[in-house]
Amino acid sequence: MNTLETAIVRLLREKPFYGHFILNLRRAERFSSGNAAGVTIRDGVPTLSLNTPLFAALSREGQQALLEHMVKHLLHLHPLRRKQRNRHDWDVACDLAINPGIEGLPDDALLPEQYGLDAGLAAEEYYGFLVPPFDTGNLEGSGYGDGEQEDQGAAGQGRAAVRDGVTLDDHAIWSDADSTPLPLGEEMVRAITRDSLRGSDGEAPEEIRALVEGLLRPSPVPWRQLLRQFVATAGRVGRKSTWAREHRRFSHRTPGIRKRRRLNLLVGIDVSDSTNIVELREAFARELVQIARGRDAHITVLYANSRIQRVDAFSNSSFVPQRYDGGGFTDLRPVFEYARAMYPLPAAVIYLTDGIGPAPETMPFPTLWVLTREGDRPVPWGVELRLDV
Repeated sequence: MNTLETAIVRLLREKPFYGHFILNLRRAERFSSGNAAGVTIRDGVPTLSLNTPLFAALSREGQQALLEHMVKHLLHLHPLRRKQRNRHDWDVACDLAINPGIEGLPDDALLPEQYGLDAGLAAEEYYGFLVPPFDTGNLEGSGYGDGEQEDQGAAGQGRAAVRDGVTLDDHAIWSDADSTPLPLGEEMVRAITRDSLRGSDGEAPEEIRALVEGLLRPSPVPWRQLLRQFVATAGRVGRKSTWAREHRRFSHRTPGIRKRRRLNLLVGIDVSDSTNIVELREAFARELVQIARGRDAHITVLYANSRIQRVDAFSNSSFVPQRYDGGGFTDLRPVFEYARAMYPLPAAVIYLTDGIGPAPETMPFPTLWVLTREGDRPVPWGVELRLDV
């Protein structure tokens, strides 16, 4: 990772917004890809995957161009916007939308003029030019029934350039984003964008300023919808046998397989004086009740201020709202220390708080900060939800 850190330091000096954005991404090593790096939204969390040897082999300009390229993919929410489109052509369209204006791109980088198109269009517009009106081929391949040729575009007049198009970064990992609802993924990217602006003294590069401003002034997403989407994404996938479903291979001689989502959730509730708002706590509790009763769920609730004051555990059938008033000041760390010691580990942590208090520097669990109206997210990691009732 030293090569990446060095590249980020250079980016922080020259283009601080991009540098701070990369710093806020979760990181993962990726050895099987033929690309030096890629970004996606995995389990609701924006993630940078790196093939270190390939990244180190790039020039300094190439490394900086690649990092800037990947930040723009996330700002445009490209991994989340593919929907049912042909994968290869959507990958090409996304690169055409963001590559113009990036300095230091390799010679084989995809650019609109290579396809006789103007710069400055959205990925959906480029996709419309690349795909024939009646392209009904395999969505996992290239169209027109040649689905096994996944690295090619649809055959036909004017498609030779698309057939040879190779994206700058790894787009195969974008499939990891399929399980993340668009509003939740957008909120995650929005939170990172806010932190990146703070770190760069409120200045975004000119070429993305309008995009950033639009991302930070979205149409409001109801907090209940975002909470439900976060919980749905965090639920652990499991399998169980069932005679109600036919086995795909052995017919009714063998029970089929049914996927299930077991939700093991840890909920922290700040009981200090600053969050003693009856309407807020009751609205939050009612929504958790509805979520728990509609799923195979086990929820542990911690009532905490500077330490854990009370622990309650509920299953989906027995979950009822409780009240506990503790007062005092807030230390956010005990809840996460408890989470690390749980067995099995929680799928996610949801913390209702004003965010004022010390918190861990890092945390491996997906975390949703449910903040009061005047609250502030205490650390860069986690998703921010503003509970306004």
